[in-house]
Amino acid sequence: MDECIRIANLTKTFQGKTALNQLNCVVKQGEIYGFLGPSGAGKTTTIKLLTGQLKPQSGELTVLGKPVVPGRNDLYSQIGVLTDNSGFYEKMTVRENLKLFARISQTTDTRIQQVLEQLGLAEHQNKKAEKLSRGMKQRLMFARAILHQPKLLFLDEPTANLDPSTSEDVHALIRQMNSQGTTIFLTTHNMEEAQELCDHVAFLNEGHIVEEGTPSDLRLKYAEDAVELRYKDGTCLRVRKDAEALREALKQDGQLLTIHSQEPDLKTIFLQLTGRDLR
Repeated sequence: MDECIRIANLTKTFQGKTALNQLNCVVKQGEIYGFLGPSGAGKTTTIKLLTGQLKPQSGELTVLGKPVVPGRNDLYSQIGVLTDNSGFYEKMTVRENLKLFARISQTTDTRIQQVLEQLGLAEHQNKKAEKLSRGMKQRLMFARAILHQPKLLFLDEPTANLDPSTSEDVHALIRQMNSQGTTIFLTTHNMEEAQELCDHVAFLNEGHIVEEGTPSDLRLKYAEDAVELRYKDGTCLRVRKDAEALREALKQDGQLLTIHSQEPDLKTIFLQLTGRDLR
């Protein structure tokens, strides 16, 4: 699978304080890559560097096969960005907002209508943005980000401050876009979200990647060295994960219902690695 993003030895400082320190990672085309960590870990800074909004102190950034440099217009035509600053004009209608952005990206009216229907905004297209619910406003920001059919989409905390129902709608949109071939670089501090959506994740803490891999591989890697046996009478027995211990446990009286490996979730793994909770 081809590389979509490559970060090599990336360092960024602000007023003498290091935000990112010798960062390295690779994002493959077609995957949902989760860049995970608490507030202040460097997630948003990384997106700004990858999209040419900031310049690094050192290191190399390659996006869609070419180095990231300020003013690289071919990059902007191939990426979409959704952040908490991805604004729109409150006094304009949904369609008027999209027509404005379509003029900038030279997108057709046909494409506008396609996106309106794809994101469930068609029936709201003549409504002013200020009248939309929070969930519909998030859909409008998605519409703006994908209007020009980007190959790569950056999503910075896309479900922050959303209720569970609206968050699930956003997850469905992310899956839909990815199924159509869009590579997605997702930052979040919500480990449940990452575990549900991402093909590959990296844990970012104080400007460093402390661990990365697929969610399933990481859960297996950090699984407890024990299994839980549950019996029909409600009894639970924890034993070491080795053949001799299991043989002894299976000699116990009672009907065995399940044998369950104690695999941690991503939140637990992050806490184990860093000693930090995700807030």
